[in-house]
Amino acid sequence: MLRISALTVLIGVAASAANTGSNPVTFHKDVQPILQKNCEGCHRPGEAAPMAFTSYKEVRPYAKAIKAAVVLKKMPPWYADPHFGKFSNERSLNEREIKTLVAWADGGAVEGNPSDAPTPVKFTEGWQISKPDQVFQMPAAFEVPPSGTIDYNYLVLPTGFTKDTWVQEAEVRPGNRQVVHHVIAFIRPPGSQWLKDAKPGVPFIPEKGARARRSGNSDSSDDGGGMAGVELLVGYAPGLPEQKFLPGQGRLVPAGSDIVFQLHYTANGKPATDQTKIGLVFCKEEPKQRIVTLTATNARFAIPAGDPNYEVKSQFTVQDQTELVWLMPHMHLRGKDFEYRAVYPTGETEVLLRVPKYDFNWQLAYETAKPIVLPKGTRIECTAHFDNSPNNPANPDPSKVVKWGDQSWEEMMIGWFGVAIDAKANPMKLFVGDKKPARASD
Repeated sequence: MLRISALTVLIGVAASAANTGSNPVTFHKDVQPILQKNCEGCHRPGEAAPMAFTSYKEVRPYAKAIKAAVVLKKMPPWYADPHFGKFSNERSLNEREIKTLVAWADGGAVEGNPSDAPTPVKFTEGWQISKPDQVFQMPAAFEVPPSGTIDYNYLVLPTGFTKDTWVQEAEVRPGNRQVVHHVIAFIRPPGSQWLKDAKPGVPFIPEKGARARRSGNSDSSDDGGGMAGVELLVGYAPGLPEQKFLPGQGRLVPAGSDIVFQLHYTANGKPATDQTKIGLVFCKEEPKQRIVTLTATNARFAIPAGDPNYEVKSQFTVQDQTELVWLMPHMHLRGKDFEYRAVYPTGETEVLLRVPKYDFNWQLAYETAKPIVLPKGTRIECTAHFDNSPNNPANPDPSKVVKWGDQSWEEMMIGWFGVAIDAKANPMKLFVGDKKPARASD
């Protein structure tokens, strides 16, 4: 049935494309501008995509594959339900763009006149962000074994910042995408006792019994010292974009802070090494707003074996007025769908984001088209469903009861969201009781 539906869609769009006009669709005039806008960020040398789409010679062999991908809306990856929320970084193609790509493929993938080509996009080589003002890299390569389960490793890197520093753009660059599952870089302020036993520059694994997975700002491990004041700086996962804040916004790295890498590696059958780095672009002037990352997390669940639609809820109540600027749902291989809803103090509710078909391979962040004001007392409610049945082709083992865990064959339920507050405000006011980060509610 699925094949018939897909074929029907392909035929329908192709027929529609054939009626777009008598002028032939050519690569340089019609197709290349679409690829520049939507694809070249990843489809260029050195980036995540397996092939480059920056020239006719590179693109021509993939004409039919591009047609199928855009008709079925597999590419560019974008999973937000269009009926809820508007997002500034939306990747989905409009109908005109889809018809153009289909017509080009069906018309023989004609090159056309090179003089019609748009001006090439200028990228910063090796980065999605602007040229970094400072780069922090692992001092030595990490040896990834060919098999086995690899615990989260933590690496503390002192910034050496002698004054408070505001970050405008940030990006994690994995040294080896084949084995890097994810990286989260945290800001550890001076005096923090989190990971107090870790030596700078040396990979560290906290004791298993000292996990604090439900800390307010992250799902990270804790060595027992507490994560009060620790904030997320930037993260990497497949599909997760770099961070570029609007003018007048930034993340604060207090003087004397450390950057802590949380490194999750996955063995792929061959010995490998990785030497991840992060790049930072500093604000040219002190911003008016500070970006803070919060989470609505639930770690207390047990997904029954074979359950095709297990529901898990979480919530977080902001204790001071703020502005919502982005959202990022996170689950693992059994993740099925995810929804964010705001419940305002007036009792009114609003669906902020609905992802009806979650894909673990694309950890997307959704940036609001304009900031959404969250008055004090607004509750962010998240609802997720998991498919632990044999019908889920990504399911590692439908016969197992699944609980919270770090590894991909376990599960997580995290509703990350970013807010903007006054640059001089204390972010702790967002949490219950204006104290240390509260645990996210079940």
